[in-house]
Amino acid sequence: MWYTVQPGDSLYTISQRFGVTIAQIKSANQLTSDIIYVGQRLYIPIGIQAPVVYTVRPGDTLYLIARRYNTTVDSLMALNNLSSTELRIGQQLTIPLYTEAVVNVGTANIRRGPGTNFGIITRMTNGARLPVIGFSNNWYQVRLYNGREGWISGSIVTRNVYSGRRPITGVLGFYTLEEGPTLPSSFTSFANNTGQLSSTALFMFRISAANPTTIEKFGEFTDQDVRNLVAIAHRNNVKIMPVVHNLLYRPGGTTLAKNVVKTLVSDPRNRNAFALNLVNLIERYGFDGVNIDIEDVFIEDSDNLSLLYTEISEVLRPRGYFFSASVPSRVSDEPFNPFSDPFNYSVIGRAVDEFVVMLYNEFGWPGSPPGPAVTIGWMERVLRYTMSKMPRDKIMAAVSVFGFDFNLTTGRNTYVTYQSAINLARRYNSEIIFNEERQTPMFTYRDAQGNQHEVWFEDARSLRSKIQLAWELGIKGVALWRLGMEDPNIWPMLRNEVVVRKF
Repeated sequence: MWYTVQPGDSLYTISQRFGVTIAQIKSANQLTSDIIYVGQRLYIPIGIQAPVVYTVRPGDTLYLIARRYNTTVDSLMALNNLSSTELRIGQQLTIPLYTEAVVNVGTANIRRGPGTNFGIITRMTNGARLPVIGFSNNWYQVRLYNGREGWISGSIVTRNVYSGRRPITGVLGFYTLEEGPTLPSSFTSFANNTGQLSSTALFMFRISAANPTTIEKFGEFTDQDVRNLVAIAHRNNVKIMPVVHNLLYRPGGTTLAKNVVKTLVSDPRNRNAFALNLVNLIERYGFDGVNIDIEDVFIEDSDNLSLLYTEISEVLRPRGYFFSASVPSRVSDEPFNPFSDPFNYSVIGRAVDEFVVMLYNEFGWPGSPPGPAVTIGWMERVLRYTMSKMPRDKIMAAVSVFGFDFNLTTGRNTYVTYQSAINLARRYNSEIIFNEERQTPMFTYRDAQGNQHEVWFEDARSLRSKIQLAWELGIKGVALWRLGMEDPNIWPMLRNEVVVRKF
């Protein structure tokens, strides 16, 4: 859980309060000394995140307790069924870990202050979920999709207060255009489930091979198509950003992709021009920031690649734009995989607001043995390394909602969505089993040509286990690649078994 340092606090007193060691607090927060300051946010590694119970001490007030735990007096009173602000020494209070206000009218005004005399900032639609950060005279101070703050009347929302009995997590949904008859667009999945998404990232833009300082459209769509998606996201309080990538150049493939990056990062003028073009892209469509998804890089360009992330940050941050990066998985500082070795986690982690670590594909690469795109063990191994390089509240674990059909006879594998996997199992009358070690469903079948197959895919249960691990590790949340390929049962699972935080 997260804790805000108060006057008189020391690492010793905080460690005693939460039953952890000073070394554990320092390790979890990458502290190099025992010096802390008032207002500093510290992650307290209390193990599995469960309801936090606080015992009232002499001098405590609800206001002081709320301030200490980054919550409000209103939320404390609601969660503990208090009718008065009076406290008694020894009284036990459950600490709210997250509070949201859910719009329960057709359209709701978000204002600059707590009253109808304040100007309107934006409007939200019915069902929009807004994280609560303050309260005054039946008005809730809320955080919006772009990181700004506003106020909404308590008379037009339903307030929900959460103790941590259910995992509380951010959810980023990647959005793509239709990729073929069996790979539909993400639109329906996105538009129908905004309440269970914190943010979305549109895989619709690419670094131009002709001029790598510029950005081109990836796929067929109009400017109005993009603006419609932005409008849907914003009226439901979902952060939205473009993904700008260096993938799928035809002809040219990965060699061209690497040369595109080389040209981009090798000259500081190119890096700066690219960063300014990112600003132009954000402002053209009204995005909230950008996600950079660079995946194919020559190892000798590693240092210049790090400079690119740093310099993009220096351009975006003063303008108030969110900076997210999707980065291949690493498990150590030592060379491990030429695909991920060029990425310096420490430098990139300092530069970005959000570090999306792409956990796929543990299995499923050309020539791979059969297995899931992401096992629970691999997820934990990568995340523990990532957490050693940056604050954990920046980290999003990107997991698959797809799977692979491994032809064991030919040694080839093919991409499968949840539905196509289910269709295969039905066609061949195969029993689906849930592999407890890998926390993923699978089945086998023999095709009409006599080839033996093994299919590994993802469902609501496997995603639930990954969300649980993300919660236990205290990271920001999970990212889903990609919307439209998932088990439809993940959405009721997210509604009923998980609390999705907006940020």
